[in-house]
Amino acid sequence: MSEATVDVADLRVPGGPAEPDDRTDDAPLREDMRLLGRVLGQVIGEQAGADVLELVESTRLEAFRIRRSEVDRAGLADRLAALDVRAANHVIRAFSHFSLLANLAEDVHHERRRRHHRREGSPPQKGSLAATFELLDRAALDPAVVATELQGALVSPVVTAHPTEVRRRTISQVQQQVSSLLRQRDGRDVDERAWSAHLWREVLTLWQTALLRLSRLRLADEIDEALRYYDLSLFAVVPAINAEVRQALRQRWPDADLLPRPMLLPVSWIGGDRDGNPFVTADAVRRATTRQAETALGHHLAELVCLADELSMSDRLVTPTDAVYALADASGDGSPFRADEPYRRALRGVYRRLAATAQRAIGSVPGPAPDAELPPYDVPEELIADLDAVDASLRSHGAGPLADDRLARLRDAVEVFGFHLCGLDMRQNSAVHEEVLAELLAWAGVCGDYAALDEAARVELLSGELRVRRPLVRPDAELSELARGELDLLVAAARQVAVLGPQAIPTYVISMCESVSDVLEVAVLLKEVGLLDTGAEGGPVCPIGISPLFETIDDLQAAGATLAAMLDQPLYRALLAGRGDVQEVMLGYSDSNKDGGYLAANWALYRAELSLVEVARRHGVRLRLFHGRGGTVGRGGGPSYEAIRAQPPGAVAGALRITEQGEVIAAKYASPDLARRNLEALVAATLEASLLDVEGLGDDADDAYALLDDLAGRAQGAYRALVHETPGFVEWFRAATPIRELAELNIGSRPPSRKAGDRIGDLRAIPWVFSWSQARIMLPGWYGTGTALESWVDGDESRLARLQELHRRWPFFRTVLSNMGMVLAKTDLGLAARYAELVPDPELRDRVFGQITAEHERTCRMLLAVTGDDHLLADNPSLARSIRNRFPYLEPLHHLQVEMLRRRRDGDDDELVRRCIQLTINGVATALRNSG
Repeated sequence: MSEATVDVADLRVPGGPAEPDDRTDDAPLREDMRLLGRVLGQVIGEQAGADVLELVESTRLEAFRIRRSEVDRAGLADRLAALDVRAANHVIRAFSHFSLLANLAEDVHHERRRRHHRREGSPPQKGSLAATFELLDRAALDPAVVATELQGALVSPVVTAHPTEVRRRTISQVQQQVSSLLRQRDGRDVDERAWSAHLWREVLTLWQTALLRLSRLRLADEIDEALRYYDLSLFAVVPAINAEVRQALRQRWPDADLLPRPMLLPVSWIGGDRDGNPFVTADAVRRATTRQAETALGHHLAELVCLADELSMSDRLVTPTDAVYALADASGDGSPFRADEPYRRALRGVYRRLAATAQRAIGSVPGPAPDAELPPYDVPEELIADLDAVDASLRSHGAGPLADDRLARLRDAVEVFGFHLCGLDMRQNSAVHEEVLAELLAWAGVCGDYAALDEAARVELLSGELRVRRPLVRPDAELSELARGELDLLVAAARQVAVLGPQAIPTYVISMCESVSDVLEVAVLLKEVGLLDTGAEGGPVCPIGISPLFETIDDLQAAGATLAAMLDQPLYRALLAGRGDVQEVMLGYSDSNKDGGYLAANWALYRAELSLVEVARRHGVRLRLFHGRGGTVGRGGGPSYEAIRAQPPGAVAGALRITEQGEVIAAKYASPDLARRNLEALVAATLEASLLDVEGLGDDADDAYALLDDLAGRAQGAYRALVHETPGFVEWFRAATPIRELAELNIGSRPPSRKAGDRIGDLRAIPWVFSWSQARIMLPGWYGTGTALESWVDGDESRLARLQELHRRWPFFRTVLSNMGMVLAKTDLGLAARYAELVPDPELRDRVFGQITAEHERTCRMLLAVTGDDHLLADNPSLARSIRNRFPYLEPLHHLQVEMLRRRRDGDDDELVRRCIQLTINGVATALRNSG
């Protein structure tokens, strides 16, 4: 925290092996961390007093000694436990802030190393588009194969509001300022005095700003928070990547007519995902889509103003095309000062038309009001045509460089974002659809007890309803609050589709989808509000695709059969034909893991994909998979590039969608550099997985699949024996983790449980994983795998060699183990033992924690045996360095969290104790980075 901040090089265990990334290019990172620690220490000393600084500094030194195994942690734990609550609050805030600042230094250093890599002319880095196109060039691909695989190519990062982001927006803004200051020093002269004063002010602001929100985030806040990433990075980066990919593909395969539409298209769930969120209403859908449109139209209008300022060419000096003169004449701009400036007049007319478009779509103009009215654009393509006319004219008189600058960026942005910005998916649980439709059918006199029908009868009834165009109920029908809310929401969705176009709401996701009737129920509800028309000329039409979400292990295992039954329905198959024969299926990583454990869930997902690919091929439809991944490995997280390349053959096929949740959004999209790196990785991996043989198993695939079937069954058995079958496990979990206190943290609009209850099954996957992370057990990311590997090998060296071979050859198996190694490296069972002490029953405490400890040792040992590595992060030196840098600052936060939990549960109702618990949750989540 002060000048004594420990050097990164000092964080190794004495006598241990050198870390694999021990390179001199980490010197700037060490310098930045020392500087930030020194400034924070000075601020603490000035603001809180020398005694507080001494307490913080002595605690820090002791924490580093613990990490170097020089002392036992019991002494620090006892000393911190003796602090009064106000002193504890100071310590918690200090270490939370340093963890946050350390993250910033790491992020800036990652950028620094990438810049250095490019300057040195080194080979392109894995996961970049440049590296991917080098691989494709070496593969000598058939143009016909490329055209087939990339037909309808699509990569959609889907932003969700899942509550794992603990930082306030105000704190994020200070972080951006500090990051900007660190970047300023790289490679340039700065006024050191002014620069240091600016840094001091930002750190001072950080110290004096509350880390915690006073109230829970509202849905409107979540909508606005997500939209700010467009200004931060997405408006600049997404169109640029689309343009680069299109150009690179067409240069290589000019006759394949590749990517007629943008490949990279962001999507949002915020305001449309109402599964368990009572705040997602008709008003929320209207607000989300309207704010999105406002953001896109505001961007386009602002760019048109800038463009008109820049294109000052006089027709006394150049000769524009007739098309530009036509735009200028139609603009209504009669200013004598612009009489010889046709581009400015033309663009003022374009501005007026776009402003009229905004007025019609959202009821206001997000920019200066025009001084004359022109007719609005009906579709974005009309605006693009006008911009293309300006582009062609500029090139006709030698102003091509001007056309390639702001004009090209604006044109690309309109192509990507249109007037709607991004699609808003809808999601609801299948049980809600069943209840609502049962009420509508009963009201209409069609079926008095829909819930009593078996699956075949339901399908027959629903298919019959889809063949007729009449609705089931009148608009003024008296319905239950649930049914009326669902119908009102769908009516609002239909209205926004009519106003903003079909891209505004592209997909309806069905949570916990188990059967064909679950899908047809949604089709009937869409028909009820006019979104689906089965009597249209040319066949049934619906602008919204229906996507079943398979979440549990059982549902994943039945996914192929469910999809086949869907496609065997003639009416549904006809509906799909009207949507280009593309069927999207969503796969749930979180609930499958909570249901069956890490290895079983990952293998169930892989098997489900294989089955779905085969069913789609047999029925002649294109399959698009939507991966519902979280930030943590226990919820499907991990490096996106490796995860996509690890998909089974045929599962990507040029298209995928993938959720981006909580703290991951800020980590990936808070700056243009971060956004480009992460979006490039998504697109690059999609191209590689679609066009290259990345599985690498060949004729050994069936044997490998059978082996994983066996391992997954063993792992699931071990996991379920602990989580679902051990008496008292739920009580142990609720006592040994801050799950109860987590519900009080104001980090999202959704409740932590889908419904009231004390079962693990009732708990949402996010707080389940988040709580294990806080206690440093990370159980969802590894438990059961060690038992599976050890019991299968059973001391047989040839079997171990077989696993080692699969690890070398098979990206799926290698990625699963690599991600597990990352999780295990973040576990700390010494700290976890402190949390276990919170369990009041000694017998239960020791019994459950003993099982966890034994499995942890087993899993670490078997992982190293299979990989052949001598430490858990041998394949991830960047994370190894990060852990050395940041984890000592977690030590005091964990000890104080345990102590505050103990006080609170013993009846101490001091508000500051509650606040300290929330601050420690915040600080630990910040330091772990992907915790929920």
